[in-house]
Amino acid sequence: MDETKRSIVIIGGGITGLCAAYELIKSSPPNSKLDITLLESSSQLGGAIQTLRRDGFVIEKGPDSFLFRKPAVVQLCKELGLEKDLVAMSPDSTKSFIYMNKQLHPMPEGLSLGIPTRIGPFIKTDLLTLKGKVRAAMDFIIPRRTATDDESLGSLIKRRLGTEVADHLVSPVLAGIYAGDLNKLSTAATFPQMAYMEQKHRSLILGMLANRRTVQDANSSEKHRLPEHLKKSMFLSLREGLMMLVERLNDVLRSSGVQIITKCEVRRVVGVTEGYQISTTGKSYTADRIIFAVPAEQTREILGERLPGPLVEALTSVPGVSVVNLAMAFNESDIPVLFKGAGFVIPRDQGMRITACTLTSQKWPHTTSPGKVLLRAYIGHSDDQKHVDEDDATLIDVAYRELSSILSIQRKPLFCEISRHYGSMPQYLPGHLDRITKLEEQVGTMYPGIIMAGKSFRGVGIPDCIRQGRDAAKKLIGAAG
Repeated sequence: MDETKRSIVIIGGGITGLCAAYELIKSSPPNSKLDITLLESSSQLGGAIQTLRRDGFVIEKGPDSFLFRKPAVVQLCKELGLEKDLVAMSPDSTKSFIYMNKQLHPMPEGLSLGIPTRIGPFIKTDLLTLKGKVRAAMDFIIPRRTATDDESLGSLIKRRLGTEVADHLVSPVLAGIYAGDLNKLSTAATFPQMAYMEQKHRSLILGMLANRRTVQDANSSEKHRLPEHLKKSMFLSLREGLMMLVERLNDVLRSSGVQIITKCEVRRVVGVTEGYQISTTGKSYTADRIIFAVPAEQTREILGERLPGPLVEALTSVPGVSVVNLAMAFNESDIPVLFKGAGFVIPRDQGMRITACTLTSQKWPHTTSPGKVLLRAYIGHSDDQKHVDEDDATLIDVAYRELSSILSIQRKPLFCEISRHYGSMPQYLPGHLDRITKLEEQVGTMYPGIIMAGKSFRGVGIPDCIRQGRDAAKKLIGAAG
């Protein structure tokens, strides 16, 4: 790396920013003399990843796991010496449910992203009317789409499988990922495999069947590299919570000389004769290169009012949805009949405030002590943002009342931890990937040495953010080499 280009600032201390810093120290040439500074506006690193350890409970205030078949997290855990701390889902949590018409219905076996792949269970389910099932079967005969523009996910599902499948199966299943409206989400940016399956197999159902076989083969290959006790789990977590990953990265970065500064809000970045001037709530910093690892809207605010119109438009085209999750602790005796499963989701037309509930202590037994139960309820989606700001007492009352009606809970929770995540769920609108590609090209031309990464851009999950952070660092090193 050119020694005159040695000062690098990373804005954002979430998992993307931390992994960008980690990759910089890992992949930089020997004796490269990097001066790396990471600036985080809050008092804690990790962004959405926050673990609370309380009274024998391990409570995730943000995501609780990651999809193992995306290798970025497992690979990072191996590099950081955390492989031994990986934990699998309980075998008792293989089933999930949908709450509809005031009762819990098991999701039909073979359901994949809400799309049926087994005919028998699909025919028997009470989640759809006979008319809805007949309409879904038309997927086998409807011609493939010929248009090539980025169709909304809702349009694709309804066109091939009908409104009932979209509203009662697909939408509630995907709500936990995006909390969005299927009719406003880009297929290409969220689930591009669905558009690909239609083009290759014509039928989404046939395509999903073929895709499941491919994924199973890939999973089998990946699982050969995992310890035996993890091989049957679709999702993985860490024994003391996902914050273990953040804590280990923090230790590695600091011991490698990375300057990490929390409670440091970046106000403005402006170009100077050589590099950039970064103004914060504290001191100012100069940098030859910058990695923005914060949401798109925050990036726009930092770059300032003089930002050209096309860049403003691109950075404001990724709205964020706010959500709340409530972790509620109980004694086992408070819930006499608790079904075996991972949890349940609730379609939006059911008149409930909560959108889903995870039976955390069943899904992840390491999160509780014997005799205790931990539930996690979710409130908020793209069409319900007003309740996110309700006071704690109101949110607890709503969640407890609705959960009690479903699970017959006998007593109030031992305690409840509320986590509000404002604008945390990026909404990839149709055309998202084209806009992001153009944004990257324009930024590369107008702001050389600035790279953007994170969940506003090319994937919202933990593996996606890790990949983006590491890729941003590699790109920066390559550009400076």
